[in-house]
Amino acid sequence: MKSSAIGFLAGSVSLLLAVTPLLAHHSFSAEFDQNKPVTLTGVVTKVEWANPHTHFTVEGKDESGNVATWEFETGSPNALLRRGWTRNSLKAGDVVTVQGLRAKDRSMVGNARTVTLADGRKVFAGSADDGVPAATGGVAPK
Repeated sequence: MKSSAIGFLAGSVSLLLAVTPLLAHHSFSAEFDQNKPVTLTGVVTKVEWANPHTHFTVEGKDESGNVATWEFETGSPNALLRRGWTRNSLKAGDVVTVQGLRAKDRSMVGNARTVTLADGRKVFAGSADDGVPAATGGVAPK
């Protein structure tokens, strides 16, 4: 009887530990609204090349002409490397244009879909499983 209780407890703890990483990652649709596109041209002020997503901050004028500081999320560093990015593709001080999707909480956070880099190259930055059709250029239709 005692050994079956210990076995049950060990199995329960193992299951909990296996599920915990799944809870830490968000789904795209839980955080971002594919019907709320945003475009921003500005200066990169910060780049964080880390898993599970790369983040960068851009300061520029939004569609209304207001100065805004946005934080954008991209795919993982590995996904960006497969799309032609390098760690030096995006640096503080670069002027870029970002097309993306706004966070559902309407904060100044977005999921970058495409980034026109300082050298003029337009690169895909989004996750492959975000639900936005590739035929739209990575930006949800209005």
